[in-house]
Amino acid sequence: MFKHDKIERNSILLLILTVIVISIGGLVEITPLFRIETTIEKVDGMRPYTPLELAGSKIYKREGCYGCHSQQVRVLRDEVERYGHYSLAAESMYDYPFQWGSKRTGPDLARVGSKYSDQWHVRHLINPRDVVPESIMPGYKFLTERDAAISGIADDMEVLRKIGVPYSDEMIQNAVSDSLLQASSERDSAALIARYGKKINARDFDGNPNKVSEMDALVAYLQTLGTFVDFVKFDHVIKQENKK
Repeated sequence: MFKHDKIERNSILLLILTVIVISIGGLVEITPLFRIETTIEKVDGMRPYTPLELAGSKIYKREGCYGCHSQQVRVLRDEVERYGHYSLAAESMYDYPFQWGSKRTGPDLARVGSKYSDQWHVRHLINPRDVVPESIMPGYKFLTERDAAISGIADDMEVLRKIGVPYSDEMIQNAVSDSLLQASSERDSAALIARYGKKINARDFDGNPNKVSEMDALVAYLQTLGTFVDFVKFDHVIKQENKK
């Protein structure tokens, strides 16, 4: 107690010790990031977001959806039974920032992809009470009226590539055309699939074929969540490794 009193009365000593403690805490948090490749197990199926999905993820963050919805299923029996397979670190490897969240006013969205139809998502986003009567979520009808910001999405992809997201020159050069392809039910999406793989949802998401709206982008993003990894194969590999 006497020594603690002495520290509190000496402002310079208190400042020095505070800096030392903060520095140690900072190093503990920052150092592992330099070896992040060793902390994320590699799983098959992961890919970077398409330009349209990336635009949707920006809308998701802009509207603060993370404030009420998490994207992390914890390794707890009740969560796994309700939401699906527990989350893997690799599933968030292309999220900047990650969307794990810390509060659930609404349900977790880590496994929402392909769980509901596009029409359900559109109706839910326009007026949540239409499909979930007890919902307190605000409506986002304006998303159907706004054009998705795809003209500058290539710049976002360039930035993400600099911090590790594996976007190729071809992906970046075709960002706008790929967005138009993915939001259409009438265009040939072969080129888009060739660049991003078969796990692509390419269709008119919002029901309006005359424009690529923010609703198109957000629903395209939501429909990807939790769909990249084949957990049947993943669990089989884990079981085989545990037997060794």
